[in-house]
Amino acid sequence: MLNTFDILQTIDMLQSQHLDIRTVTMGVNLLDCAHPDIDACARRVYDKICRQAARLLPVCQGIEAELGIPIVNKRISVTPVAMVAQASGAADYTPVAKAMDRAAKTCGVDFIGGFSALVQKGLTDGDRRLMESIPRALAETELVCASVNVGSTKAGINMDAVAVMGRIVKSTAAATADRGSIGCAKLVVFCNAVEDNPFMAGAFHGPGEPECAVNVGVSGPGVVYAALQDVKGKPFDEVAELIKKTAFRITRMGQLVARTAADRLGVPFGVVDLSLAPTPAVGDSVARILEEMGLSVCGAHGTTAALALLNDAVKKGGLMASGRVGGLSGAFIPVSEDEGMIAAARSGTLTLDKLEAMTCVCSVGLDMIAVPGDTPADTIAAIIADEAAIGMVNNKTTAVRLIPAVGCGVGDSVDFGGLLGTAPIMPVHTESAAAFIARGGHIPAPLHSLKN
Repeated sequence: MLNTFDILQTIDMLQSQHLDIRTVTMGVNLLDCAHPDIDACARRVYDKICRQAARLLPVCQGIEAELGIPIVNKRISVTPVAMVAQASGAADYTPVAKAMDRAAKTCGVDFIGGFSALVQKGLTDGDRRLMESIPRALAETELVCASVNVGSTKAGINMDAVAVMGRIVKSTAAATADRGSIGCAKLVVFCNAVEDNPFMAGAFHGPGEPECAVNVGVSGPGVVYAALQDVKGKPFDEVAELIKKTAFRITRMGQLVARTAADRLGVPFGVVDLSLAPTPAVGDSVARILEEMGLSVCGAHGTTAALALLNDAVKKGGLMASGRVGGLSGAFIPVSEDEGMIAAARSGTLTLDKLEAMTCVCSVGLDMIAVPGDTPADTIAAIIADEAAIGMVNNKTTAVRLIPAVGCGVGDSVDFGGLLGTAPIMPVHTESAAAFIARGGHIPAPLHSLKN
């Protein structure tokens, strides 16, 4: 039962500690939109999204007004488009991306995800055509996000797909060079992608999902940071317990919003994704949480251990609060979207190698990292392969959202605005991985994948 203290504490979390519902994401199944003609397929996609999500924005606005809880983003995710558009035989799936973009604007949402392909074990013709369509699709739309899953613990890593995606990331950067290569900020390469992730740019409505569902992503780095003021200098056992209790309260709020939205929309409630997703705003930083544990700056020795504690405690607290915790859930470390990460990267303490180590224990991977625009495609592919290997071996989701900013070098920065923030250009190793990537084939799944 809630008491007065709990209510006042929640009000303070909302008013002064940046607690919010980061996203309410409606997932929509598009498999029945397949058609031999790509333009007819696109029309079906537009019609179905608009039909299913027509009430998403007003329902979310009503919940915000009624409960006083800010819902920062309203989003849509759809069935991986490679599965839907392949029936057309078209060489370019951009018409479907444009239909998704129009539908998102009609429904008034912030982003739409699912221009995606799942290629961890091999590439179909439709998968290949979708991947080749990504640069144009992201250049000619505003709200569409794309993702490709190139590996899994069960299947291993599809190195042919990794090589293709290194080239696609470069092409996407070039296609949006006039906008700071922002297309790459809407493109994620995954290992072990989950089907119910509400966060962009990697959200899609997986083939195992219902016809339509609502997933909610809750954030709260500022709340956790504020809570840590009560355990200054205390042992890590007490730090972990406090974070768990804080995550419990945050998740409860997320579940309330999720169930209310699902009931009013008349669709199933999927999951609450409890992810500490930062923003560029001061006081809403994961890096500052790690520093509050005793690090002089994020990226110093000890950072990976601090992040491991944070991620584990967040998950444990969330699982105590809800039986529907899913998605990614944990702590995100997107460099451009976290003012503490930005500062650490600019000082040179936070490097790409240190970030890679941190991804072994956090929720996703190398996220929103800008690198020099002349970084070769095979180097980008090698970075993707390294991150996929971490996900495959550790049986966790990892991802790469890398931005080779055209015309920029180390010391420069690129500003995307809004939640995407500002990315300092970080150096990469200049030694070549071309011969490694040229091998192609498959990196086999690890031994512990054989669990049947």
